Amino acid sequence: MNVILKQDISNLGHKDDIVVVKDGYARNYLIPKGFALNATAQNKKVHEEILRQRAHKEAQLKEAALILAEELKKVSLIIGAKTSTKGKIFGSVNTIQIAEALTEKGFDLERKNISISDDLIKEIGSYSATVKLHKEVLVEVPFEIVSE
Repeated sequence: MNVILKQDISNLGHKDDIVVVKDGYARNYLIPKGFALNATAQNKKVHEEILRQRAHKEAQLKEAALILAEELKKVSLIIGAKTSTKGKIFGSVNTIQIAEALTEKGFDLERKNISISDDLIKEIGSYSATVKLHKEVLVEVPFEIVSE
């Protein structure tokens, strides 16, 4: 029996895949639990339309992310931190400070989408952070740590 998966199921397939399973597995488990739909002609047409609409929305989101990426490439951040006389930072600089600096520049991004290549930044200097705007769009944002 062909079914359309409504969610990822391990060892079977991913969401929106059309897979072949045994009749009993589909009728007694997948369909009653809401994990799948029977792949009738009508359900296949609806499924294709949903995939087409989702692809269109995804393309729009990616285009917006690419525009934002071009703007972010022009940005250079300066982050102040309390330091010792030797240039060591008291504490560390993390994604929270980078997100706040980006917000001050007019970019409202969530800190969970920002990652730093160095785990902990403990010294003054120049670094870069990777900002994930879309699953296919990543931008490197340079920033500099200065003493306050």
